Amino acid sequence: MSTHEILMKYWSAAEITTNLIIFLNLLGALLLGLLVGYERSYRGRAAGMRTYGLVCMASAALTVLAGYPTFWYGGQVAMTTAADPTRIIQGIVTGIGFLGAGVIMKEGFTISGLTTAASIWASSAIGVLVGVGFYAAAMLLALMSAASMLWIARLENWLPSRQAVAITLRFRRDFMPREETLRQAASDRGYDIATGSLSISFHEGQSEWQFVAVAFGKGKVASVPELAQELALFEGVEHYQLSHARN
Repeated sequence: MSTHEILMKYWSAAEITTNLIIFLNLLGALLLGLLVGYERSYRGRAAGMRTYGLVCMASAALTVLAGYPTFWYGGQVAMTTAADPTRIIQGIVTGIGFLGAGVIMKEGFTISGLTTAASIWASSAIGVLVGVGFYAAAMLLALMSAASMLWIARLENWLPSRQAVAITLRFRRDFMPREETLRQAASDRGYDIATGSLSISFHEGQSEWQFVAVAFGKGKVASVPELAQELALFEGVEHYQLSHARN
């Protein structure tokens, strides 16, 4: 078979039709990925529309190619067995796991990036659905994912919840606080020190206490700025740090 005949196999009517179908799948996956990623981009997250679009499109590409094994390599290689898309999907899920882990950050008691990691995983699932031809399910999942990130946060704020504040206190040299005193001070301001969150370190004569204070409810509790003002006057405190204990 001449080189010209081999090249023409890649441009046969059947090959072009298959490539057009794959292109439409990739375009649809890209648009759905951009839809999900817009919310993250709007909120200033590192993983934005480009990340989601690429993840969704690549997942669709790796999945859809398994549906046309007879057209691989210009149809010149006879496929004795059907391709198994489940193995490709397994590889996609594994790869996305590493990408999702890269956006999760932990600083003290605060964990950020969990929603972004979960939505990247959902974006890959959307691509897989497009790749295997479940277009309606892919569109529904994209809309549900975007709606979840846009509106569930508002629902969480509306439902009864307990605010958590991560607190770090460094005391003056040779000053040793009492746990009962801290718990009483927290209780007077509408908070309770979360069980198992207390961590104490001691260095060069100074003790440092880290813990999470959880509000009793959504009632009248001291805000973070109010807590900061009061901690500045708290006996023995030389340095403090407050932040919302997000996860």
